Amino acid sequence: MTELSVNDLHLDYGTGAHANPILKGVSMQLQRGEVVALLGPSGSGKTTLLRAVAGLESPKAGTIDIGTRRVFEGVRNFEMPAEERNLGLVFQSYALWPHKTVSDNVAYGLKLRKVSSSDIAARVKAVLAQLGLGHLGERYPHQLSGGQQQRVAIARALVYNPQVILLDEPLSNLDAKLREEARAFLRELIVRLGLSALMVTHDQGEAMAISDRILLLNNGRIEQQGTPQSMYQTPDTLFTAEFMGSNNKLAAQVVRREGERVTLKLDGGTAVATLRGKSEVQPGQDVTGIIRVEQVRISGQPADNAIRLPLSTCMYLGDRWECLFKAGSGPAGAVGLRAYAPQHLEQGEYWLSLPEQALWAF
Repeated sequence: MTELSVNDLHLDYGTGAHANPILKGVSMQLQRGEVVALLGPSGSGKTTLLRAVAGLESPKAGTIDIGTRRVFEGVRNFEMPAEERNLGLVFQSYALWPHKTVSDNVAYGLKLRKVSSSDIAARVKAVLAQLGLGHLGERYPHQLSGGQQQRVAIARALVYNPQVILLDEPLSNLDAKLREEARAFLRELIVRLGLSALMVTHDQGEAMAISDRILLLNNGRIEQQGTPQSMYQTPDTLFTAEFMGSNNKLAAQVVRREGERVTLKLDGGTAVATLRGKSEVQPGQDVTGIIRVEQVRISGQPADNAIRLPLSTCMYLGDRWECLFKAGSGPAGAVGLRAYAPQHLEQGEYWLSLPEQALWAF
């Protein structure tokens, strides 16, 4: 069953000649029990889309349906108030009342809905227990860690059993270590409770870990959507390929083309690549090569589909070394390609193998 449906949504900031279009015809659906991540750079429209669904922004055109209820329709100039949409909201800042206890923060929405005191107590107790917060009900927000505050914000959003929960950068206020733990907790919670969730994030690793489907926004439009695996492994456009993952971006020229196989001239040699996104490419044309950092293989000897470049430096990352190789000339090309190695490398030239299916030409 479709829990949320957005169709051809347009939203501008400003009016008349000074109108700034933010959403330019966005359409999406969220199914029951599904987690969809809105991913994209700053200014792409992802937070604006979430706020429009929540009723905190007023679109210009299109429709929004939550379950079987229409909550926005541009043609009729109809807009249901945010408080009537039955959505759970988790803000980036958590937005907890500092003078209220954990229990009172979680109960606040139920009190506004005139739920009976006995029912409020039972529901608050149940949701705090689900999130491992049962022993913290009488504490105040300043007495909690960042991860605990985040869980209180989630508890407050879940306590009245909303059809859809909206998460706006829910992990961005946590430090790196706690963020990894919270990411695992959030995914486990969503699966265990069968939630339908729409989450905004600018972190592609977070989006891939938590969501079932990703919508990548670019300048107010959906650039590509699909499962985390498909977005990472088979990007349709250069923007998607660059945004998803840690990449090498290589200036290249097409030497030969055989269907989707193209031979590219690169700094350090030639390599066969897989053509993506451009069917009209011909020999002599300049293209952009993309390969994930983890796909590059380093060798001291000639290797298949490899180029040869001098090592610039290596950086220790704990479980591996990230090695930087020079390509091109001048400051802009001083570091042309990155690859991982299990140990520190001595200075010199190395063969860098670029697997054909992992080297994409756009």
